[in-house]
Amino acid sequence: MALRDLGILLNVPIDSKSLHVSTQDALQAIEHKADRIVFVCANPHSIVVAQSDPSFLKAFHQATLVVPDGVGVTLMARLAGVSVGPRITGADYFFSVMKAINSRGHGRVFFFGSTVRVLDLVAKRFKTDFPSLTLCGTYSPPFGLWSRDENAKMVATINQAQPDILWVGMTAPKQEKWVEENRHRLDVPIIASVGAVFDFYAGTYERAPDWMCRTGLEWAYRFIREPRRMWKRYFISSPKFILLVVWSHILGFDSK
Repeated sequence: MALRDLGILLNVPIDSKSLHVSTQDALQAIEHKADRIVFVCANPHSIVVAQSDPSFLKAFHQATLVVPDGVGVTLMARLAGVSVGPRITGADYFFSVMKAINSRGHGRVFFFGSTVRVLDLVAKRFKTDFPSLTLCGTYSPPFGLWSRDENAKMVATINQAQPDILWVGMTAPKQEKWVEENRHRLDVPIIASVGAVFDFYAGTYERAPDWMCRTGLEWAYRFIREPRRMWKRYFISSPKFILLVVWSHILGFDSK
């Protein structure tokens, strides 16, 4: 695995790797020729939340691959003179890694998170899309907070399945914080928090058209589809993110 080239944006480390290099690193990790990968996406909303959530910020710092997910991150990083890699969404990473592992000819995959219905749809599509891979497990965790015993059971179930890659699909920052709290107990080469990718893949939530994804307008599509859920993210967190970057990186003041 190549050495990390990091840019620091509002105290969040963000890698400079391309999707191709990140995918090759994933294959190396599975073949145990490189260190384990803990994958996290950094978007404007998550970066803002991390400013007041020490556990979430720690998850960013402990992850081994943090990608800039959102045109806002790449644009503001450029304006602030912070070097980060090209925009990579959770869906980009998911499909690139899955296709690469499938081409490799074998691999074991586990999906943790979301609902039983979504996981059933994921499993159905999985068989067609990735015939060379083994779906070694799915797990829909109970709603709300989990007891220590429940958490231990979930970790044990994942480890017993012996996956090469664990896809974690919950809301941020719950998924990233859960991974950080449990990564030392999980015997998995790749642990990737990808949130809504489970719904995209299952077909329960339609992703934006390709042209909107390519031009950085996926956020607009998501807002139109779910205005009540997404308005705070795009009309509170995003402006706050811009102001914090300007205040801290461009004007040079303490963002605290």
